[in-house]
Amino acid sequence: MSLPASMRYIAATGPGGPEVMAVQTGPLPQPAAGQVLVRVQAAGVNRPDVAQREGKYPPPPDASPVLGLEIAGEVVALGAGVAAPAVGSKVCALVHGGGYAEYCTVAAAHCLPWPQGYDAVRAAALPETYFTVWANVFQLGRLGRGESLLVHGGSSGIGVTAIQLAHEFAGTVYATAGSAEKCAACETLGAARAINYRSEDFEAAIREATGGRGVDQVLDMVGAPYFQKNLRCLAMDGRLVEIAAQQGSKVEFDIFGVMRRRIVITGSMLRPRSPAEKAAIAADLRKTVWPVLDAGRCAPVIHQVFALEQVVQAHALMESSAHIGKIMLTVAA
Repeated sequence: MSLPASMRYIAATGPGGPEVMAVQTGPLPQPAAGQVLVRVQAAGVNRPDVAQREGKYPPPPDASPVLGLEIAGEVVALGAGVAAPAVGSKVCALVHGGGYAEYCTVAAAHCLPWPQGYDAVRAAALPETYFTVWANVFQLGRLGRGESLLVHGGSSGIGVTAIQLAHEFAGTVYATAGSAEKCAACETLGAARAINYRSEDFEAAIREATGGRGVDQVLDMVGAPYFQKNLRCLAMDGRLVEIAAQQGSKVEFDIFGVMRRRIVITGSMLRPRSPAEKAAIAADLRKTVWPVLDAGRCAPVIHQVFALEQVVQAHALMESSAHIGKIMLTVAA
């Protein structure tokens, strides 16, 4: 396959607001051993991209400095030792940076096929949230059949995915969101009760909804301001799973309260995980979740699609929190 000598990508001139990003031209990345090169057709916009652009979430030393953690497109070249996916395969992938570009390298083991009936935009909306939710809610947090989950930020990309997968594979789901419209969307996706945190006390609402028992797991991305209330929302043997700390990371808590109810406090970050760990998550998703996507269930919710050149507007929308679901970039046809 003939490849161009250069590509367009989004460069950030320095830490700052969305305006620091612009289209530039540079050489194509080359796939290393175990990697493939993908011609990117669509890429997802995520909160970690915003944090990296602001200088608050620097990429690991071995990662591309270009923004973007999830893509979908066509495999156009193979690194040494790669037999699959083959050149010409349509894949979506969790990438170690570099997604806001016309070409991106990715570990072959982190690629997944487009689900049945999906286009590039829908496929690119999957990796970051589905890897994150599966790894944290189901693998780390051990949410099981018949159990209950409280999801904060229920209308975010992560929240939408968590609601759907918990509804599919576990039991009762509750969610918080910041408007009546967002709460209605959460309930449409499978939440038994969505709580408007601007007008209701979510702790009291969970206690009422569960008859005082509490939930088996809380998935939190807010951090410090919610920590104590999250603990009080948990049932005996409950698990608090932290995946972000958007409003602070420093807390104090009563150790004896945790001991009395056998609460587990855990959490993880996806990007620092080893390639082998990410490959294991990908394999589990392909085995367990991809058949559900192929059947037309648990699909991503796309709020708005921007062209690559409109990345400034896409980030501004992300920062406004006015969206429900995913914000996407189209890169190539």
